[in-house]
Amino acid sequence: MDTQTRHALKQDSFVQATASSLNWIETHRSTIIKISVVVVAVIAIVLAGVITYNNRAERAESLFGQAMDIYNTPLTQPGQPAVPGVKTYASAADRAKDARPLFEEVANQYSWFKVGANARYLAGMTAIDMGQTAAGENDLKQAADSSDKGVAALAKLALAGLYHQTGRDAQAIELYKQLIAKPTLTVPASMAKLQLAALYESTNSAEAKRLYAEIKDQDKTTAAGQIATQKLQGATAQTAR
Repeated sequence: MDTQTRHALKQDSFVQATASSLNWIETHRSTIIKISVVVVAVIAIVLAGVITYNNRAERAESLFGQAMDIYNTPLTQPGQPAVPGVKTYASAADRAKDARPLFEEVANQYSWFKVGANARYLAGMTAIDMGQTAAGENDLKQAADSSDKGVAALAKLALAGLYHQTGRDAQAIELYKQLIAKPTLTVPASMAKLQLAALYESTNSAEAKRLYAEIKDQDKTTAAGQIATQKLQGATAQTAR
């Protein structure tokens, strides 16, 4: 078979394949159009979802940033003159009063974002600063159930402190023990042990000393170890008197 014949056959095959494809498209035009419409609609929905998610994430971050700016505003010290152009607050309660609504908004409307969990914890802390312990406890309990282990640990630590302040030592001790058993980067075991030892100082001095000694031996180079050493020295000096 010569070259020209082979070329002609290839052309015929191409023409036949093209015609067959066109014929199939024509036959299934309606189905193809429907599928194309569905694909385009799905793509549009996905893009809209991504855009909405990004917009809400930006909004959450912006609100949280505003709340943190307020929460980090310095307090005026007694006798300190006001500095022109520098924002300050007379008390932690006044500062918390301005920051809490923003933290609540982020926590309520953007709970699935990381800043939502952080905002719930800080909403609890600002409520406590304002003397609203019931509201603070409620927020901290929600934060303690967060899937974010770091935030949950901070909330449990704050809750334990609140329980101790309000005469619920048994609940405080239970939370401290949980934090010691499952430490996190935000609340190391030594931090929880220090708080538990401080609680025991007035109710179980022997257990307090044991915990301080344990921290001193296990965390010799850390701030926790240094605090524990000072506590033990203080206890020894008091016993010697």
